[in-house]
Amino acid sequence: MSPNTAGHVAMLLFSALVAGSFSLGAIVANDIAPAALNAARFAIAAVVIGIAASLTTGIPRKAAAAPWRYLLLGGMFATYFVLMFEGLKTAEPVSASAVFTLTPILSALFGYLLLRQITTPRMALALAIGGAGALWVIFRADLAALLAFHPGKGEIIYFWGCVAHAAYTPMVRKLNRGEPAVVFTFGMLLAGCLLLTLYGWNDILATDWLHLRPIVWIALGYVAIFASAATFVLLQFATLRLPSAKVMAYTYLTPSWVILWEVALGNGAPSGLVWFGIALSALAVLMLLRDESAPVGGTLRSQRR
Repeated sequence: MSPNTAGHVAMLLFSALVAGSFSLGAIVANDIAPAALNAARFAIAAVVIGIAASLTTGIPRKAAAAPWRYLLLGGMFATYFVLMFEGLKTAEPVSASAVFTLTPILSALFGYLLLRQITTPRMALALAIGGAGALWVIFRADLAALLAFHPGKGEIIYFWGCVAHAAYTPMVRKLNRGEPAVVFTFGMLLAGCLLLTLYGWNDILATDWLHLRPIVWIALGYVAIFASAATFVLLQFATLRLPSAKVMAYTYLTPSWVILWEVALGNGAPSGLVWFGIALSALAVLMLLRDESAPVGGTLRSQRR
């Protein structure tokens, strides 16, 4: 399997695992403060990834060089998660999902600004098709619902979280100094946990951890191990092999995966028209599977930094 193909496979799995956190997260959203939930999430994920790194690649001393890199990256991802939950206090899930579809475009912009990665015409077309498919799924093939979308305070808050998420992707490639993905992820998680603990200390103390509902612990375990530890490694693995726009394009599949999760949880299947949007999202990903490096100036070199 080529590095390019491996990156795509990693992001396919990434999108499926992330989707599960939406379904479980919606169940426990009002049971625990966002800062407390995410501090615990990062802590558990850091332990899991730290053990994985020790048993596989090891954690070399040189990985601790320039620790500000981990603080920056951990802060960016922590910002995304906190702003996501803060935004969802007032934003409808459908509206928030619509904002989330802007992430691939934002990531392409940051990829150009930070790494001079060029989005080719075919990639741009694939992003447009994927975005259309995602919106079709999100609004359940209801054009009136799409036209009635009006961003409010929650959507604006979440938008800035998506900006942090989009910038994170090219920043990983820019700041990585050859550390394995699992080691780099461990450093980012430790830093993110530290920052979230400082930010949410009062919420952490105010949470009655011993009397949380069992479903909260189930959701926390899932988002910490599968939707955090595993997806962070997959994201960094793919980011070191694919341009940022291609990496974040897989977020277009998230609404489709959420529907499959909802079906699995017994919440019913979508109408036939919605499957058209799922097909568009799949088409966009297939268009992105082709390995294409734009030989413009130093683009190829910048994509491999």
